[in-house]
Amino acid sequence: MLEIKDLKKSYGSFQLHCSLKVEEGCITGLIGSNGAGKSTTFKSILGLIRKDSGMITLFGKDVDSLTRQEKEHIGVVLSDSGFSTYLTLTDIAAVLEAMYTNVKKTEFLKACDHYQLPVNKKIKDFSTGMKAKVKILAAISHKPSFLLLDEPTAGLDVLAREDLLNMLRDYMEEDDTRSILISSHISTDLEGLCDDLYMIDKGRIVLHEDMDTLLGQYGLLKMTREQYETVDKQYFLRKRKESYGYSILTNEKQFYLENYPQITMENGNIDDVIAMMVKGEAV
Repeated sequence: MLEIKDLKKSYGSFQLHCSLKVEEGCITGLIGSNGAGKSTTFKSILGLIRKDSGMITLFGKDVDSLTRQEKEHIGVVLSDSGFSTYLTLTDIAAVLEAMYTNVKKTEFLKACDHYQLPVNKKIKDFSTGMKAKVKILAAISHKPSFLLLDEPTAGLDVLAREDLLNMLRDYMEEDDTRSILISSHISTDLEGLCDDLYMIDKGRIVLHEDMDTLLGQYGLLKMTREQYETVDKQYFLRKRKESYGYSILTNEKQFYLENYPQITMENGNIDDVIAMMVKGEAV
């Protein structure tokens, strides 16, 4: 569906250089700290900024050559975008109907009603969660094949985030050829939603893994300095010095459970991976 090869973009001392792929029918997550390059990558995909070099293809075509009709198959939510707060959902429905060939005002308003959004109330009077729902509904109103979502759950409470994630799951269940690329700072959102995950740090992809593999095979070894000297290190990814010795990130949890049962093992999660990949030392 989407493929990025050797995308490069420089801003002063910051340099983006990344490659990634979103397969048809899959939800792919992109994680990284603020300033790591997530938004720059998204804006490059959309042509909002000009890339220095590299190739970005979507639907099998260079994104720069997509026709207006082909662009209608893209739905977008950017973290710093939104509608005028003085509009109502009835106003927004009219705008969307004028913008997209296959948006029906009545269908959009029906969807708003389904998610308990008042159609004649101004956006400025909506809660943060309600505003986030509007952005998602607008992005999927024209039934796009590809969704690009930059921090769609930022600032939301647990219940509001779950509502948004359910909206995305419903969107994917309607058509198994659809795809999503989503970024988020909230790891639990991605753990329960994504099929695979990329991690970007300082403009470069430092990790790509299937979500099932990450959650099932990654782990944190907790060991003393003496244990560290004698253990097999072939499956160590990162290490970090601790008061008791070392914390080690591994992608072969079972190997150490079977061969070193005396060493403490904790199940890995996205937060652990982020912390170790960014702050840990190479082994």
